[in-house]
Amino acid sequence: MRVALEEEPSVIVLGEDVGKNGGVFRATEHLWEAFGDDRVIDTPLAEAGIIGASIGMAVNGLRPIAEIQFMGFIYPAFEQIVTHVARFRTRTQGQYPASLVIRVPYGGGIRSPELHSDSTESLFVHTPGLKVAVSSNPYDAKGLLLAAVRDPDPVILLEPMQIYRSVRGEVPKSWYEVPLGQARKLKEGEDLTLIAWGAMVPLAEKAANIYEEKGITCDLIDLRTLYPLDEETIIASVKKTGRTVIVHEAPQTAGLGAELVARINERAFLWLEAPVIRVTGFDVPVPMFALEDDYRPSVQRICQGMEQAIHF
Repeated sequence: MRVALEEEPSVIVLGEDVGKNGGVFRATEHLWEAFGDDRVIDTPLAEAGIIGASIGMAVNGLRPIAEIQFMGFIYPAFEQIVTHVARFRTRTQGQYPASLVIRVPYGGGIRSPELHSDSTESLFVHTPGLKVAVSSNPYDAKGLLLAAVRDPDPVILLEPMQIYRSVRGEVPKSWYEVPLGQARKLKEGEDLTLIAWGAMVPLAEKAANIYEEKGITCDLIDLRTLYPLDEETIIASVKKTGRTVIVHEAPQTAGLGAELVARINERAFLWLEAPVIRVTGFDVPVPMFALEDDYRPSVQRICQGMEQAIHF
């Protein structure tokens, strides 16, 4: 965000506590001191107002980066996102821009109270007119954000809370972009395709490493962009391996995993050696502290899913 503010005079950062406090996760720390009230704006606790104001900025040529403090807080703004943000370019036949980034910390694993750990990315993937991206490492976190800032469409940028400070990596200081719509393949393998995103990627990588020691290799794919999907990378991998496991922490029913299964069936059914397996959260609200680890996919559960696919 600092690079975006320095290089793009039209960029505005706004949200609850993003200014003097530096954000609840300190993601905007020191930006207010550097850029002032006009470009780093503390807003009231009003998510619909944050997005409504951002729409006004976007259609007048600014490039707002709006933060919603937790994904469970985004529901009051859902009407603004679905009715206006996602439709503005269509409604105006492209006459008005809709370059707007909505940053959303999401997911569990940090022992948060109710409504702080939701993973409802499917709501936005299902909304035409939105792009949805999610990072799993520091390099992608910066590159996807900067790509979103310059994208002509609105982008929901999901940030897994659990890995804010648990994953380290090299990040260039200058502007660079990770293209939206392009998955990343972490591992090359022959026996199984393992698909994950966000905080599930490090867990999937650990599971893949366990099976490598057994002589079973995986194509490990980090989607990075949930919409538009990099379908070509997914289908090419499935045709090569014939077996697929999809991992996400959102509830299983109507989760993005279901869409991935459908697309694999449509384009690679004759190459499948086993049903596509989903390892997901459960169809319940994210539970409180004592049960949170049982709700989220673990390395053990991912390994069980891989076992099902391999020995079908």
